[in-house]
Amino acid sequence: MDTFKRRDFIKTGSALAGATVLASTPVGSVFAAGSDEIKIALIGCGGRGTGAAFDAFASGQNIKLVAMADAFQDNLQSTYNTLKEKFGDKVDVPDSRKYVGFDGYKAAIKDADVVLLTTPPGFRPLHFEEAVKAGKHVFMEKPVAVDIPGIRKVLAAAEEAKKKKLNVVVGLQRRYQTNYREAIKRIQDGAIGDVYAGQVYWNSGGVWVRPRQAAQTEMEYQMRNWYYFNWLCGDHIVEQHVHNIDVANWVKGKYPVSIQGTGSRAHRTGKEYGEIYDNFAVELTYDDGTVVYSQCRHFEGISNRVDETFQASKGRVYLSAGNQAVLWDAKGNEIYRHDPKGNPNAYQQEHKELFEAIAKNEYKFDNTEYGAYSTLTGIIGRLACYTGKVIKWDKALTSEIDLSPAVYAWDAKPKITPNVQGEYAVAIPGINTELYI
Repeated sequence: MDTFKRRDFIKTGSALAGATVLASTPVGSVFAAGSDEIKIALIGCGGRGTGAAFDAFASGQNIKLVAMADAFQDNLQSTYNTLKEKFGDKVDVPDSRKYVGFDGYKAAIKDADVVLLTTPPGFRPLHFEEAVKAGKHVFMEKPVAVDIPGIRKVLAAAEEAKKKKLNVVVGLQRRYQTNYREAIKRIQDGAIGDVYAGQVYWNSGGVWVRPRQAAQTEMEYQMRNWYYFNWLCGDHIVEQHVHNIDVANWVKGKYPVSIQGTGSRAHRTGKEYGEIYDNFAVELTYDDGTVVYSQCRHFEGISNRVDETFQASKGRVYLSAGNQAVLWDAKGNEIYRHDPKGNPNAYQQEHKELFEAIAKNEYKFDNTEYGAYSTLTGIIGRLACYTGKVIKWDKALTSEIDLSPAVYAWDAKPKITPNVQGEYAVAIPGINTELYI
């Protein structure tokens, strides 16, 4: 970890990789006098936002949803209807606390004790900064940014959150999953020696596409089809594969010093896929010489793989989100196999632990740094593949390339727009690399 102490990424920042749980510290109560009710606001009313609200209600605490915000009225109303039908009076969101538009998050944050930030990740730095400014505890989905200026904004807000003793949980739920916790604790205790290599994967058939509709502005189209535009998504190496990248950083207890790789659009090549790649193969090199191979792809109709493996001086380990974890010694003898029986749902567990701490007026969670640095690892991986360059961690931190639009409005132009055929420029390694880093 000493290499990070030497870096002047954010002068007041901690160099810690980010333990999931801090030593418990008392904080001021969020409750009204004589009440144990925790008021939450949902910022971002898509599928993940709906899921996060379900998980909050499953936390076992006295939760009430009091405000909602989304750029789109139909998204907000659909999620409201789903939650109201399921949770009844626990959803108390009159029309006056349903905020629609780019700025609705500001009002929604003011109404609550805890905010759930579940919009497309391009908005995460802005929303997190506002939540911390308002003194709110936070659950925010991964990734926490899509570009390096966004990472800096998140880390600066994290410092303020620490000062205010605001609990922050990031939706890298493997950190709250029992098989990962048990296996990685054994690794860190030396069960298989020093980790010197690894492989992490998210190979799947890809995600949804939302076709362009008549009369949509370019801004609305990109917002609806957000997965395929980097200012909103960050590409799937950041938006999705960050889970596996975070496991690599967690196992190593540090972050890469350099990253190189290759990627392309080989399968999903139509204009409906915007500007993103459909495959990445990346090497993460750490300061002790460890190399972790990272692979992710969105190819339909072929074999899928979502898991992690690591080799060490005294053995090896296999991990997966399917509640699997197996450790072997150097001779191939099994020394630990995780028993998944009775394991809690990791998505619910992260909310259970967060809201339990808040209910007890405890400051226990500061997930922002590892969330930000693992997001940054994915961003650098994207940049390495887009440019064809070996990118040093320290060099990447100086980037001033901000992907966000100059103005958030339905008639404003995003920074990337299509040509007359409706096609978007896609990164070509070695060409116009100054656009990316």
